[in-house]
Amino acid sequence: MELKEMGKMKLLWAQKYMKLLKSFEEELAERSALKGVRLVVSVHLEAKTANLALTLHRLGADVVATGSNPLSTQDEIVEALKEQGVKVPAWHTHSMDEYMEQLHKALDHHPQLIIDDGADLTVLAHTERREVLQELVGISEETTTGVRRDKALEKSNELKVPVIAVNDSKMKYLFDNRYGTGQSTWDGIIRNTNTTVAGKTVVVAGYGWCGRGIALRAKGLGARVIVTEVDPIRAAEAVMDGFQVMKMVDAASEGDIFVTATGNKDVITKRHFEKMKDGAILANAGHFNVEIAMDELEAIATKRYNSRPNVTTYVLRNGRELHLLAEGRLVNLAAADGHPIEIMDLSFSLQLLSVVHLWENKDKLEPKVYTLPESIDEEVARRFLNIYGHGLDTLSDKQRRYLESASS
Repeated sequence: MELKEMGKMKLLWAQKYMKLLKSFEEELAERSALKGVRLVVSVHLEAKTANLALTLHRLGADVVATGSNPLSTQDEIVEALKEQGVKVPAWHTHSMDEYMEQLHKALDHHPQLIIDDGADLTVLAHTERREVLQELVGISEETTTGVRRDKALEKSNELKVPVIAVNDSKMKYLFDNRYGTGQSTWDGIIRNTNTTVAGKTVVVAGYGWCGRGIALRAKGLGARVIVTEVDPIRAAEAVMDGFQVMKMVDAASEGDIFVTATGNKDVITKRHFEKMKDGAILANAGHFNVEIAMDELEAIATKRYNSRPNVTTYVLRNGRELHLLAEGRLVNLAAADGHPIEIMDLSFSLQLLSVVHLWENKDKLEPKVYTLPESIDEEVARRFLNIYGHGLDTLSDKQRRYLESASS
């Protein structure tokens, strides 16, 4: 009962700031867009996701909600969702086996639509659980990592249903990836270490939209920021944005706080750990716990202990200590509350419109990875501006004709 009440409190708070999602719900309710559709939501299970699941439920969909990563499911949210009629076969766990069990239970629902985050459910449906593909109409994917995996399935001709890469919509990656990850990553680091950022050297691995958001927020907090990259164009952008760009092997001895956001594995490894300062903090903001080579850190440590909630301290042979946050999982969700509410209001509005688009065009889409039509992206932007009281100019007919002509 205590968990349920806490979950309801979190849900109600998030609802206050998810005005965009509410406006689309009111519009879609008039045409019963998702009535009776079996739908699985596999996204980090916290208050904003719960509001998306409840929106889909109120629109008439038969909804099952589960997590998309060990550690990021909040049990109080699970209890609150169950009370309101959403099926939730998920619980907070450290175990990959239990996490996979949850995904299998979600697929037992035989969904017609899936909202995925990281593509674990998508890959499972295309490998071990291929029977669900018979009724599956389409998938909407939330993250950079998930889109990468979906495109790999498409390239190998293994993708059997259409996928909409919501992550590739401008109103997603320009806001969720940059501002959402930027703020929530530092929220996770600060609340779990209670240390200052100002005056420290922060090393950010990766300068995609997530990495640049993390770097810009670190700069705003008063840190000296070093960026590591493998892409020369992104590295050049980081230089022009005022950051120093170095190889990780050189940055390892300079950093006080390390944050990975590459989507790749083995970004920080043994050769980097061995160069780090005593007390260096390690955090990951990528979807999977593969960016910091934890097996190598375990191998070179003489002991480890829990120094704070969500902080594991590893003692190396020379006595230096390295502090790993959230077991190397994404720090903003495994050890905090995820992106700010208004940011996820944008992303989940896109997710809602994405599954409606998939359902209403189910006989027209091939098994490929698509982006949402630009008209949907623009509608989300326009409605966002209107809801928050911002004005937007429009072109006159004369201006439009000029832009479409060859006139000087």
